[in-house]
Amino acid sequence: MGRFVIDGGYRVAGEVVPSGNKNEALPALAACLLTDEEVVLENLPRIRDVEVMVQILQDLGAEAEWTGSNRLRVKAVEVRKSALDPALGRRVRASVLFAGSLMARRHEVVLPPPGGDVIGRRKLDTHFDALMALGATLDVGDSYRLRADALVGGEMFLEEASVTATENAIMAAALAKGTTVIENAACEPHVRGLCRMLSAMGARIGGIGTNTLTIEGVDRLHGATHVVGPDYLEVGSYIGLAAVMGDGVTIHGANPRELRKIRGVFETLGVQMQFSEAGEAATPGGCPGGKVFVPGRQQLRVRPDLLGAIPQIDDAPWPQFPTDLMSIAIVVATQSAGTTLFFEKMFEGRMFFVDGLIGMGASIILCDPHRVVVAGPSRLYGTTLESPDVRAGMALLIASLAATGRSVIGNIRQIDRGYERVDEKLRLLGARIERLDEDG
Repeated sequence: MGRFVIDGGYRVAGEVVPSGNKNEALPALAACLLTDEEVVLENLPRIRDVEVMVQILQDLGAEAEWTGSNRLRVKAVEVRKSALDPALGRRVRASVLFAGSLMARRHEVVLPPPGGDVIGRRKLDTHFDALMALGATLDVGDSYRLRADALVGGEMFLEEASVTATENAIMAAALAKGTTVIENAACEPHVRGLCRMLSAMGARIGGIGTNTLTIEGVDRLHGATHVVGPDYLEVGSYIGLAAVMGDGVTIHGANPRELRKIRGVFETLGVQMQFSEAGEAATPGGCPGGKVFVPGRQQLRVRPDLLGAIPQIDDAPWPQFPTDLMSIAIVVATQSAGTTLFFEKMFEGRMFFVDGLIGMGASIILCDPHRVVVAGPSRLYGTTLESPDVRAGMALLIASLAATGRSVIGNIRQIDRGYERVDEKLRLLGARIERLDEDG
């Protein structure tokens, strides 16, 4: 599985470019099945989850070829089967995204239970309710089997504003007969990215960026080239690193409008940053978007609420603070003077990673599975850790870089699922980090 060996206490400086948005790349790969023409995806991150999704495409019969370091050509002239390979499907949570595209292409899909992070219950009901609203029937056994003679547009109100359920509904509705209206739809940047891709392929989607989408079904979609946008969650992760260990770090691919709530949360923790709009300076690597500069050696101090009340940081669907950055913000809070309450509302298992921070010396009280109180600043010390999921793994990596002494993080395949070449990017900033394989 490999591990990272980190010597903490070395400050970082320079410029870093985020990879393509993981959560946009995964549905974009599934959407390649919606046409028999060639689709080219650019700025696609070479991460574990993407590699598994490419293998699933190939197993279903699509041609998928890397024609550049981050450029993939897909052509699904034939889709030979409707059933996902169980071993591949269980390796990635996003395998459920093939439900929408296979229902549109073959009117049938057999899904194994998907894999992914163990951060609490992640139900699939909303996915299946959306597809059944379009005419599918569902049989549940050791797998999920959906069938339909034809998909027919209709109105649906999603039980929860689930990102992947919204994406499944959009893909299925794009080739359904008639008009589909999706209310309480997710409207995160990566959902908008999928809508832009499908629109370039000939889909008719109205209301992009809102929580009500109207989709006029078409008979067929054609090929297109789609550039995956920069990962705003990776941008947020590097803001967290720069806040606690930076000597001045510039992060490219930062869209100020996508980072408004994220910026507000970091400012509550005392972080100062300066944004530049796109086009003000050349961007390394051709990464779109603006940039954010995080000044070095900041004296972090928690900003209390009115009358000195302890601030609460919680997560919620877009445009509120994303759950995927909750663990990063907690690490920043350990280095900020003051007390903060964090309330994780979306997953009941995400907070358990704080045991690792407590073992490093952080002053944290785990109140219950959803709430922790952090009192900072704490001096952290290197130790041996395991990465429990993608985002907690990155948080523990940042904590290790801020710690005194050496840390070893195991199970780094979890970090690799969401962050492309993270150790290389950190070394370019001056971090002392080494990747070791299973044999050391």
